Amino acid sequence: MRTGGFAQWTRRFEDERERRRARGEPDWARGAALHPAVWAGIQRFQIGEDGDGANLVGKADAAGDGDYARAVRLFVAEEQHHARLLARLLAAGGVPTLTGHWSDAVFVRLRRLMGLRMELLVLMIAEVVALRYYRALRDGSDDALTSDVAGRILSDEQRHVPFHCERLHASLRDLPRTTRRPVMALWQLLLLVVSLVVAADHGAALRRLGIGRPRFVADVMASSGTVVSAVLAPLPDAWTTTAAERRPAASRTPRQGEEAG
Repeated sequence: MRTGGFAQWTRRFEDERERRRARGEPDWARGAALHPAVWAGIQRFQIGEDGDGANLVGKADAAGDGDYARAVRLFVAEEQHHARLLARLLAAGGVPTLTGHWSDAVFVRLRRLMGLRMELLVLMIAEVVALRYYRALRDGSDDALTSDVAGRILSDEQRHVPFHCERLHASLRDLPRTTRRPVMALWQLLLLVVSLVVAADHGAALRRLGIGRPRFVADVMASSGTVVSAVLAPLPDAWTTTAAERRPAASRTPRQGEEAG
């Protein structure tokens, strides 16, 4: 499969790694104080960010594009960095990490069922949901350390979505044209189911963060249209060129500028 263009993503990930080093760590010494429901949500998302990514890396290697494989390794490293940040945030509030959660186990099983395309489609569901969650955590928390950590993770996730969109764009070109849109329609349906489950599971936390269940689901689904447009677009760089301009103003964030969710 021809998937050129991922060398630029490797550079983006490497540039961000250097900016992260120059910025330094959050001020962990200030501690964190949150409602128990919000802490419970952070515990669950911390599990989702953790993992060695070996399955994804193996499939990326098998795809035969060295630039993409290197970019995937840098993506996995960022996800592991997110898990570390959330673990440190939990520790700052005196809250332990969890050893496992059923939702993460389900996602892992789904991602490993088939090849790279299936893995990325399932992973993109988690990424799009995470965008809205971290935005709520950043903007809805009165705790300075929590807002700082959530903002850092959100900034990274805003790059992860277009990265996966570009690879899925290349992957779906291998399918007959008539099946591409139905595949993404099924993806949106699964995204709706997952967002409803997350909203139900995190309802108390979402209310504490200033958004209710219906708004959370509506925002997630509104952002999915941009993802579908980018994946099905005629050009692989549609996300960074025209798709961002097509997003409704309501989906933009005041602090981070452009956002996918």
